[in-house]
Amino acid sequence: MTIKLFELSGSDPERRFSPYCWAIRMALAHKGLDVQTIPWRFMDRDVLAPSGQTKVPVLVHGDKWLSESWDIANYLEQTFPDRPTLFGGPQGTALSKFYCNFAVVMASQAIRMILVDIYDHLTETDKPYFRESREQRFGMSLEQVVADRESKLQPFRDGLMPLRMTLKQQEFFGGDQPLYADYALFGVFQWARCISPFELLAADDPVALWRTRLLNAFNGLAQSAPGYD
Repeated sequence: MTIKLFELSGSDPERRFSPYCWAIRMALAHKGLDVQTIPWRFMDRDVLAPSGQTKVPVLVHGDKWLSESWDIANYLEQTFPDRPTLFGGPQGTALSKFYCNFAVVMASQAIRMILVDIYDHLTETDKPYFRESREQRFGMSLEQVVADRESKLQPFRDGLMPLRMTLKQQEFFGGDQPLYADYALFGVFQWARCISPFELLAADDPVALWRTRLLNAFNGLAQSAPGYD
């Protein structure tokens, strides 16, 4: 059965920029599964009606419509147990939840530095919705949110210290090979790379070196995506 994945895109349908969609793209590649990716935009809500969701990622496998990246990753693990594991067993699944939560925290900080860059890449149809919803969320204009983004950069980098300390001792959070924990965290950096020229990492940061390893994984799947380098 064909696997389909709806991914958030900008005015350029090839520019896919959801951190959670990227986590699933990498998970599918890890499993060696072919997938048909479908660009989706904020105002395409009717397309996702069978899933009961108004946001992506949404994965379609046969008659199953799945949403939420964590649930999709677990579905892939359970449905394709003969393919490389995403978690390394039940204990690894439990630990991976922590990394997924850490990724959410990272994304909540990073968005305050790249919010306007996201807006600039949207279609004219999506822009009014995005501006209204995000300005309501932050209680200020998009421009005000990112006005002092340089001052937010160092605290963001400082917050990565637990990741940095781990990556000084091993190549991936999964050990010598990446697991879903890696993909959940990588999704945040790939999201920023695809949508913004604002660099979140110093070039010599162990986290940046880890990101490069994942950019090059699966024959450069992530590296070949439209983005900023």
